[in-house]
Amino acid sequence: MVTNADGGTTPRAPLVAEGIEWPDDLRPLATLDGPAVLAAHAALQRLLAGFPKEYAKDCSYTAKAMEVSVAQHGGMYFVEIKRNVAKCGWAAPGFNPSAHWYELYAVSADGKVLARYPHHP
Repeated sequence: MVTNADGGTTPRAPLVAEGIEWPDDLRPLATLDGPAVLAAHAALQRLLAGFPKEYAKDCSYTAKAMEVSVAQHGGMYFVEIKRNVAKCGWAAPGFNPSAHWYELYAVSADGKVLARYPHHP
């Protein structure tokens, strides 16, 4: 939100990138239906495939260390993936070597990754 001269607020213009309008506020789904599961799987596979092959045995770069949230907006699923290295057993709970690291994908109901949010941690 942006403050006006009169003290009111004006909503910011939506962020549109790669033909996707990215919502400001996403609420994760409590129960995942089949298409939400397909979306989560597709986004996770896209992320894991992008890591260098030499990282394949490092738990920090595997599905075990990833936390996935799914939200639905405008007929699409938005899948956020955050890394939690504490799940690998070597890090203390709450330890995060890269606090701002996350990935966000727009995914169709049939599991096709449409775009990656234009964010580079």
